Amino acid sequence: MNSIGKRSWPVLFVSDQLQKQTDEGAWLREIVEVLAADGYASLFATAFGDARDVVYSREDLGAVVVDWETRNGGRSSRAEEETGPGDAATRFVEYLRSRNANIPILVISDRASVESIPNRALERVSGVAWKLTDTPRFNAGRIERAVGEYAAEVLPPFFETLVDYVHEYNFAWHTPGHMGGQGFLKSPSGTAFHKFFGENMLRADLSISVPELGSLLDHSGVSGEAERFSARVFGADRTYYVLNGTSAGNQIVWRATVGRGERCLLDRNCHKSLSHAMVATGATPEYLRPVRNALGIIGPADFASVDPAGRWAMAALTNSTYDGICYDAAHAARKLAGAAALHFDEAWFAYAAFHPVYRGRYAMSLADGDRLVFATHSTHKLLTALSQASMIHVRFPTRVRASAEAREDFHRRFNETYMMHGSTSPQYAMVASLEVATKMMHDNGFVAQSDTLEEAIELRRKVARIAREEKAEGDWFFDLWQPPSLPDSTTAELMADPGAWTLVPGDAWHGFPRESYPEPFAMLDPIKLTFLCPGLDASGAWSEEGVPAAIVARRLGERGVVCEKADYYSWLILNSLGTTKGKQGTLVAELFRFRELWKSNAPLDSVFPELVRAHPERYAGQGLREHGLEMHRAIRSLGLMEKLAAASRATPAMDLVPADAHRAIVRGEVEKVALRELDPERSPRTAAVMVAPYPPGIPLVMGGERLDASSRAVIEYLLAREEFEAVFPGYESEIHGVERGAPDASGRRPFETLVVRQG
Repeated sequence: MNSIGKRSWPVLFVSDQLQKQTDEGAWLREIVEVLAADGYASLFATAFGDARDVVYSREDLGAVVVDWETRNGGRSSRAEEETGPGDAATRFVEYLRSRNANIPILVISDRASVESIPNRALERVSGVAWKLTDTPRFNAGRIERAVGEYAAEVLPPFFETLVDYVHEYNFAWHTPGHMGGQGFLKSPSGTAFHKFFGENMLRADLSISVPELGSLLDHSGVSGEAERFSARVFGADRTYYVLNGTSAGNQIVWRATVGRGERCLLDRNCHKSLSHAMVATGATPEYLRPVRNALGIIGPADFASVDPAGRWAMAALTNSTYDGICYDAAHAARKLAGAAALHFDEAWFAYAAFHPVYRGRYAMSLADGDRLVFATHSTHKLLTALSQASMIHVRFPTRVRASAEAREDFHRRFNETYMMHGSTSPQYAMVASLEVATKMMHDNGFVAQSDTLEEAIELRRKVARIAREEKAEGDWFFDLWQPPSLPDSTTAELMADPGAWTLVPGDAWHGFPRESYPEPFAMLDPIKLTFLCPGLDASGAWSEEGVPAAIVARRLGERGVVCEKADYYSWLILNSLGTTKGKQGTLVAELFRFRELWKSNAPLDSVFPELVRAHPERYAGQGLREHGLEMHRAIRSLGLMEKLAAASRATPAMDLVPADAHRAIVRGEVEKVALRELDPERSPRTAAVMVAPYPPGIPLVMGGERLDASSRAVIEYLLAREEFEAVFPGYESEIHGVERGAPDASGRRPFETLVVRQG
């Protein structure tokens, strides 16, 4: 079983003497040999450029030993000729320390050159050793001590306790039944499972009966310590770990705060778990409508529709949105002044606290006030926790923060709801992943997020330059939904300037109407990239030829490049801590390859062989460009974009609160109807379920809302989508609340939904 031991923390030696037959080279090699004999691994770089690459790509280094006289592999640049070799070493030390504030840096130097080491380098290193003086054994010992002290600080308390317990090799007489993985070895399939996931993961799958790990239900021991650590790092007064996703986190927040019949204000762009919270609480929802452009891209909420005299028990806002729109949190709080509590669903925005470009854009950045503020984070989405591992962060009103009794009273009441959703059999690997994700951001969150931003912005600038150059030559390429001036600024400038990403009212590039977005309170998140396809722009202007995004996303997916979501003429990718230059280069190369296939009208059976095999009578003999242009013309002739925009503006009346609509489902007081059979004007019905099509992924109808003349636009859009899918089999979209019925005589599968039974 692998353990986190000495070899887990290799030592990087940066010296051009390691391979040379000199006294210095022999002395360094002896140090390396002693370290190897003691169980430590070593890495080597003969030039500072190579060393920078190692530092950038590896976070498992235990120490770095820098030979001060190294001259970049023996070749001196003109700058080094003028400033001396120590200047390159100083720049490397500064770079290393900027990426890792705690890693030991040991400098080895000639006694004669100590005066050449500038103070700005000395104040950043952990120690200095003189060449050929102290023995290799002594210097290896100093390195080992530095690595040991550093490694002891790397593991946060819960994770360290879990690792220690696993390495005690206790005989388990408690749940889970596989008892450290041993149970899996009783069958071939179980043995395969054991080999795939590994002994460490299975031995760390422990019972709540292990007292060393504390309790997540009463937040005691190292479990509670981990939550308190996360609260400090993310700027919260209190943090709760949630092991069944932000969907459950949202439920906890609402069930602990809102009662039956209370008025609440929700972003219509909210995640379905918030709609489900309306069912669970029995609350009466009212909705904020999001601004939309002609491409179907969802913008910020239209605060102009908020009643300034309205009063609500809670208001919820999605921040940032799926398309990367994040709010000025203080502005949003002022616009929602009538809400007694605020909930920012920041499932995709957990990193915001760790880079100044997002300053003031997240819930926990709000100044002290007189309201409870909640933020829910899917820590697994764009940070590094395991799937479903999430957090609830809480900021107390000033009066609560000032009173220990009031803080405890809040926790006692809130925790009752938390325990309703918590498990008595927690997965401790998930708890550890939340703590480690926190520790990563605590240790070098700014560096990690800067790397992510840099990668995303460089990709943005690259694609925008390609699109600009190709257009100048009369050709086309994919573009990005972003301010057109971005390629004219440097990456460093764009990383430092939030104003470069602010949505200015009336700007053509974003396409949001000024009457719905009159103030510049929203910002485009640089790491969420929406690619645009030819065919339709943000103002609604059509091109004669177009490339539907569904075709591009299908091709990319079959080439191993998976998008987050695809709309009709746009598709979204996310940059995160796991993004690499290799991934980005592959994406751009695949886009060029797609364009060549399009231009040559490559046979569809070679581009999408599975699609053609599944529907040979429909697609056999077609070429890619022929197929795409047919789809483009169908989208336009069916009016899908215009009908989607109209559907999103519809405001169906509410017959039942969502909880009562769900109760009708539970009691069997519902029936399935085909959408084409509905007669909204003469025979209105009441929807029993939420209907949310993908694209765009926001509810068009909520359970309990009336299917009448006010929602005719919704029905017309869904029927147009039904027609589209009948014409283009294999391009069925996900629509929550809609089922495809049995095929009719023409082979078309009618859209059906649940409505409340009449009478």
